[in-house]
Amino acid sequence: MVRRTHVWGDQAYRGQSDVIHECSPRAKDCTNKRYRYKNWIDEVERAKNRTKSRVRSKVEHVFAVLKLKFDFTKVRYRGLAKNANRLFTAFALVNLFMVRKRLLGHMVA
Repeated sequence: MVRRTHVWGDQAYRGQSDVIHECSPRAKDCTNKRYRYKNWIDEVERAKNRTKSRVRSKVEHVFAVLKLKFDFTKVRYRGLAKNANRLFTAFALVNLFMVRKRLLGHMVA
C-alpha cells in the first residue's frame, strides 16, 4: 500500500476534497483553492496557489515528455509484467531526455 503524504491537483479538483480524504485519509490536500469571489481577490490564497502550481508543474512536465516524445498515450493489454517493463523503460528514457543537454555538454568539453 502506498502512503501518500500530499495530494496535488489544480482547480479542477477543488470540489473533490471528500473523495481525496476517503482515498487517502492522512494525506494533506494540496489542491488549488478559490481565490476570486465577485470583485474581491484574496492575494494570500493566490500566492499559495502559485506555489502549489510550481511544484505540480515540475512533475507534469515529465509526464508530458513521456506522452509526447515516447508515445506513451495508451497502455496496451499485454500483461502486467510487459506493461511495467515498458513503463520503466520509458521513464528511464525520459530521465535521459531531461538531462540530455547536461550530458552532451560534458561530452563536448
